[in-house]
Amino acid sequence: MTLELLRIDDRLIHGQVVVGWGQPCQIGFFVLVDDAIAGAEWEQELYRMGTPPEIAIEFVTVDQAIERWPRYQADPRVGMLLTGDVETMDRLTAAAPALSQVTIGGLHMKPGRVQRMRFVFLSPEEEARLRAMAARGVMVVAQDVPSAPVTSLEAVLAGDGTA
Repeated sequence: MTLELLRIDDRLIHGQVVVGWGQPCQIGFFVLVDDAIAGAEWEQELYRMGTPPEIAIEFVTVDQAIERWPRYQADPRVGMLLTGDVETMDRLTAAAPALSQVTIGGLHMKPGRVQRMRFVFLSPEEEARLRAMAARGVMVVAQDVPSAPVTSLEAVLAGDGTA
């Protein structure tokens, strides 16, 4: 079945991802791509605690994700790849052209970011990286839960924070 969803969410694996996406999409495995978490056993354990036992989880660096991409694509289970930031997803899409769609799931308020949607706050650098992904042919959209409408990148960037 392969990777069903490539998601940017600064909370990574949490209830909305596990219940909101995992159950309806019948996710069989998560790939959490984060260079720091890939080497931090105690942080990995926190994410494992929030993941049901029937869903496998793998913690990898960006380089490992690129190297293992064919294996993820060949996996018969439905999978979800998660990054906690735009920069990591940009690095992945730049190195692995097979990544065709990215969903912004939740980027919350922090200094330097401007609200674009209820659940999307972006800095100018993040906006530039998202545009670079789109320029490479990656469809970038925003959607917090499967039942919500999909919002295009251009609509996100033009957003007034109410969508």
